[in-house]
Formats: sequence, C-alpha cells, structure tokens
Amino acid sequence: MPGSSFSHTYWDRHRKTDKDPQTESSCEKTCRKAETRSLAGAASAALTILLMPSLLGIQAVPVPQGHQGHKSLGYAWKLQKEQNSWFSSLHNAKEYPSPLQSFFGGIEQNQRDLWNPPRCGVPDFPVQPDGHHGRNRQKRFVLSGGRWEKTNLTYKIIRFPWQLSTVKVRRTLADALKVWSDVTPLSFTEVQEGRADIVVHFTRYWHGDHLPFDGPGGILAHAFFPKTHREGDVHFDYDETWTISNDLGTDLLQVAAHEFGHVLGLQHSSAFKSLMSPFYSFRYPLSLSEDDRKGIQHLYGKPKPSPTPALDQRQPDFESNEIPRMEPSTCDTDFDAVSMIRGELFFFKARLVWRLRNEKLQAGYPTLASRHWQGIPEHIDAAFEDAAGKIWFFQGSQYWMYDGEQKLSGPVSIMELGLSVSHIQAAFLWGTEKTKKIYFFKGASYWRFSPSRGLVDSSYPRNLADWRGVPHNIDAAFQDEQGYAYFLKGRHYWKFDPLQVKVIEGYPRQISQDFFDCPVPPAEVNSFH
Repeated sequence: MPGSSFSHTYWDRHRKTDKDPQTESSCEKTCRKAETRSLAGAASAALTILLMPSLLGIQAVPVPQGHQGHKSLGYAWKLQKEQNSWFSSLHNAKEYPSPLQSFFGGIEQNQRDLWNPPRCGVPDFPVQPDGHHGRNRQKRFVLSGGRWEKTNLTYKIIRFPWQLSTVKVRRTLADALKVWSDVTPLSFTEVQEGRADIVVHFTRYWHGDHLPFDGPGGILAHAFFPKTHREGDVHFDYDETWTISNDLGTDLLQVAAHEFGHVLGLQHSSAFKSLMSPFYSFRYPLSLSEDDRKGIQHLYGKPKPSPTPALDQRQPDFESNEIPRMEPSTCDTDFDAVSMIRGELFFFKARLVWRLRNEKLQAGYPTLASRHWQGIPEHIDAAFEDAAGKIWFFQGSQYWMYDGEQKLSGPVSIMELGLSVSHIQAAFLWGTEKTKKIYFFKGASYWRFSPSRGLVDSSYPRNLADWRGVPHNIDAAFQDEQGYAYFLKGRHYWKFDPLQVKVIEGYPRQISQDFFDCPVPPAEVNSFH
C-alpha cells in the first residue's frame, strides 16, 4: 500500500539488484559512507530532520530564507537524475503532486522558498489511484503498514534533557502518551528497569541509527514505526531548548505526542491542524484533530467504555520553565555576572541566565540558571570558565565549580584561594594561551590568581588604576575570543585593548544596544566614577 513503511518498500524494490541487506552492526560501520542501502531498516520519523540526503540519494540545495517567524531548515530536496522510478515518482508533478502542493493545494515556487517551517523528515508517500473512476480517494491520515499486536505497552526513559527536571519530563511524556490512550484501548506504563516496548532517549549527534542530530536548531527528534528493526525507539536532540507548554523554545509535549504517533503506526496527515502534520508550529492547548483520532482508531479501535470515566482535575499547565512572570526586561536591566563559556556568552541576573551564540540571543532565554547548573546559588557575584574548561561561580564568601553541567565541588570558602575579601564583584580569565591567569575585582582593587599554584600571587591586591579607563566597582568582566577584555557596570560596558593596556576610545557603550539589539535609548550624560 502507498503508506507502507519505507524500509519494506525500499527493500522490495531493490532485492533483485542490490546485495543482501546488511546486518544492523555492519550497517553501522558503513552508514557514514552515505550508501543508499544503509537506510534500509530505518523507517524513521524525524521531526524537522533532513533525513540524510546522501543516504536517500537525494541532493540538498539551499533555499532563500525569507520568513523570519519560523525556524527554517534552509534546504529543499531535489532528486538526482540517476534515481530509479520509485524515487522519481515522489516528485513527478505529472503523476503526483509535490509534498508542498499535496499539503497546501498548489503553492508557487516563490512561496515555497519563503515559507519553510520545521517539519518531520519522513517521506510523504505519494497517493496511488484507488481505481474508482481513476480518481485519488485519500484518507487524510496515512498508516505506516505496521501496528502493535498488543494494547498494554511499556515505555522507558534512558536519558533526560538538561533544561527540565526528571519529574516534569516524566509527567510531560505521560501526558503525550495519554493523548493517544484517551481515544483508543491503548495503555502505557513507565518502567525503569528491564525491557520496554517504547524507549525514549535524549541523545546527541551520531547515536547509532544513521540519523545524527546537529546540535541546537535543525533536527529536533525522530521515531521508528512498528514492525521495523528499531520499533518503539524515540530519540530527542539533547541540545535543543526543550520547554513545556510555551513557545520560548521547543515544546516537548507537542513534539513527543507527534513522535509517539509515529511509534504507534501513523505517518503524516495533510489534514488542517493535525498533530501528525509534518510541519511543526507551536499551539496550546494540545489536542488531536478528528483526522488524528480516526487514524489511530483505524489501527487500534475505540476506547472501551468506562462505567465511571475519570476526569482530569488538574488545572491547565501554563508552565514557562518556572521563569518568574516579573522577570527583568532584557533591554532595561543590569547584570550580576557575565562569562564566556564554551565560546558562548552567558549573562546572569538573579536566578536567570541569558545565552548568546554568534552574537544572537538564543530561543528559550532567559531561563533559570539552575537548568544548566543544578545547585548554583541565586544572585551570583561572579563567574568564569578556566583554561581547563571548569566553570566557577562565586557568591559571598564561597565558590562552586562545575565541569560542563556536572557539579564538581562547592560550596568552598574563597579563603582557600588566598582571597582575603568576600563578595568579589567580577572575575575572569585573562592573558594569552601561555600566560592566562585569573583576575578578581572588588572596589578599587584587583587580585591575580595562579591556577598552577592554586593561590593568589603574593604581590596582590593592586590598584585598579593599572587597568586604565576601567571604573571602580564593576559588576562583571570577561575576555572575548580575540583577546579584548570587557568590563560591565550598571547598563554600560567598557572595552579594553590588551596591547595599548587601556580602554578603547568611544567607550562606555550601552549593553542592551550592543549585545541584545535593543532600541537606542535617549542620550545620557556619561558620568562614571
């Protein structure tokens, strides 16, 4: 049938000409060679995935990025001339409409170029004539060709995302499965040991199924149909900004419910507002369309009547990653600390953190700093990443140390570092690759800390006048990748030239304007002491 699983269709078409299908382990060894046959058993349902064009024998070409309101994939698919007739039929405009035409009833090329939202990467299989007067009579829902032969399914979560607590992830995934169990006889039970029918894994990059993730943005998740060699596997990109019931990042509830639909045997639907639409767009509250309901009930039937139907008494979940509603305005605040971490710039204020990559504020930020670093205190005084990649946080008379997101130590007294003061105001790593040391600042003084000795150098503290042009009582400091130092105080910053050993002419400047693209504020009198 036209909606049968990709793996079965592909191998049936190639069994006479290609070599015998490779075992899963040998396929793992060859998947990076981009051979088309490597994808034989994948049948993967990948939300916003590009489905490895080299593996599918499809060539990726750039598409102009016009609609800034969506996360754009940036690619359209163009079939290579040497492909067989089965692949060619996917986009043969005379025989079948293109995917966008079939979903939107004919779209001009310039509209396709401008509107390119995130989508699921499973092929949208062409609709075959049903033989009734030569017309195509299509159910909007499409089946994968497989279904579970039981209704009581188990699931297990292998790894959790860093932004959300395990309790909230478990609750959200249970809610995503409940979307389907509410309209079918299916039931889902979480297990934490042994085998499970459905296995959920938050993972990164290459992870063994020929469909690598790509870090933040782009590929979000993928899943595998029933009756395939990876049936029940659901993979989420660990590096995404996962949120719950809001559009500050990627909504875990909506993505999970979509992927579970694939795990249960549904392909994509062209029905309006269908959860199984290949195109992702946040909506709240989440619910199944009539088409989704008909599709899943076609596979598993209607739910058994209950004499006392249970009512969900919970209030609507408007959770926003616990960000306070009265959060400080990005364009109208100062910051407690700033640090360059893993090549990205992090701004800290109270419990919150802002994250800038390539000079752009990332989606889902500000968020709670504890989403990254559990146990971090509120209102930190200073933060920096040392030459070994360890991240230090300071508050009062104590400090904490992390390796990535894993806590290594803390709280520890800063007196063990040789500092005789508490409540330091700023700290950063400064110098060339061979001479880098850690500098602490408070009031009109600064200290230099030697990582090799683990102590403050004996000739310190010194007067801040050594840093010509830098004001007293700074709030934060960091060094960029070009070696310039930045000192922040209030809503302004100073850029320090390491060669001239002084602040560059033209500073201070506005933090909000230069780092967050905020509107230029009214002219202010620069009087700093």
